[in-house]
Amino acid sequence: MSNKDMFHVEHFLKIGERLDDLHRNGYKIIQDPKKFCFGMDAALLSGFAKVHKGQKHLDLCSGNGVIPILLSAKSKGDSFWGIEIQEEMVEMAQRSVAYNSLEERISMFHGDIKQPTFAPASFDVITANPPYVAIGGGAQSPNTPKAIARHEVLCTLEDVISAASRLLVSKGTFYMVHRPSRLPEIFVLFEKFGLAAKVLRMVQAKADTPPNMLLVAATKGGGAHLKMEPTLVIYGDDGKYTKEVREIYYE
Repeated sequence: MSNKDMFHVEHFLKIGERLDDLHRNGYKIIQDPKKFCFGMDAALLSGFAKVHKGQKHLDLCSGNGVIPILLSAKSKGDSFWGIEIQEEMVEMAQRSVAYNSLEERISMFHGDIKQPTFAPASFDVITANPPYVAIGGGAQSPNTPKAIARHEVLCTLEDVISAASRLLVSKGTFYMVHRPSRLPEIFVLFEKFGLAAKVLRMVQAKADTPPNMLLVAATKGGGAHLKMEPTLVIYGDDGKYTKEVREIYYE
């Protein structure tokens, strides 16, 4: 890396932060290990969601903005938006957007999904990688940003699904990654808020282990017809990523 490039990177980074390669279009993302770094679930969601040409996308609970950035690289969507309740994460995401010169395609907002930040029926596609653990469902991290990202401290699963339904256009699509243990609750909430599950895919670490994640797509105002996709296996017998996972992660 030249001295000029080093200066360019340091201009965007704060103490303790790092710049990670997203392996798409040369894009990189700023992360702070002491706060929260994106994981496999975010990458898989970006490979599962579809944003078509001319569509407007919103990512709920957007964290450091990794999903809008990845989807902007993988799709021909018109615009990509993210909303996150932690102000310091929004500021970090905005620096990543600026580093990748994506200001004309991606907008990151500080806000609470429970509040009317956006007008109803504003988006064609909505994604969410929400906190997985209900309050009382496990020990919370003493680190507040990590606790907010992993536990339903500031928003619940119902808040997320309610917001998605409110902000989607008619026949718009909601994509979410979550845990299999919450699937019954997810389906109940979909019905409550007028969403119809359309595609469900389980994810498991190895071929002989039970699923530990799920990917689900639902349509606002859609009919009842659920497609079960083949299970996605993360690691092969050799301990390396399977071919499909490599294709999701890398260009």
